[in-house]
Amino acid sequence: MNRHNTNIILGAALIIAGVATPPSPALTQTTFQTYRCADGSQFIVGFFEYDKRAHLQIDGRAVTLGKRFALSGSRYSGGGVTLKVTKAGTTVKHAKRPVTACELT
Repeated sequence: MNRHNTNIILGAALIIAGVATPPSPALTQTTFQTYRCADGSQFIVGFFEYDKRAHLQIDGRAVTLGKRFALSGSRYSGGGVTLKVTKAGTTVKHAKRPVTACELT
C-alpha cells in the first residue's frame, strides 16, 4: 500500500470517528449581552464562537445580523437593523428610528 492510500484511509477513519469534525454548537463558547438604549429600547445580542454573525433579539423578534466592513470596531446589519460596537460605545438603528446610543445592563 502506498503512502497516498494510507493517508486516505487514515483521513476517512478520523472523519468516521468524529475527530476531524468541528465541535457541535452546544459545545462552543457563547456570549450573550443585554443592552439598554437612550430611546428606551432594549435588546439581547448573542455571539457564537464559530459564527461571524450577531444574533439579536429586538422589538420581540429575532434578527440575524451579518458582519460588515468597518474601519474601527465591528458593524453588523441585516433585517433593517444595524449594530455598531466600537471603543467609543455601542449604537443601534432599527425600525426606521434614528441611530441611538446603547449601554450594557
